[in-house]
Amino acid sequence: MSTTIAYSDDSSTPKNGTKAASHGGSKGSTIALICLLLVAVALLSFFLFRFWQKKKREEQYARLLKLFEEDDELEVELGLRD
Repeated sequence: MSTTIAYSDDSSTPKNGTKAASHGGSKGSTIALICLLLVAVALLSFFLFRFWQKKKREEQYARLLKLFEEDDELEVELGLRD
C-alpha cells in the first residue's frame, strides 16, 4: 500500500494575520466612501435642480415684463396713453 502526500500551496491564506485584517477594514471604508459619494451626488443634483428652476423662473419673469413693456409702447403709439 502506498501513501501519497499532497502539498498544497494555498496563496489565499496569509502567512501573517495582517493581510486578512486589512481586507475587512478596507471593505468597510469602501462602503462608507461609496455612501458618502452617493450623498454628495444627491446634494449636488438637488442644488443644480434648484438653480435651474431659479433661472427658468427669472427668464419667465423677464419675458412677462417684456410683454407688458411692448403693450405700453403699443398704447402710446395708438394714442391711447401718453
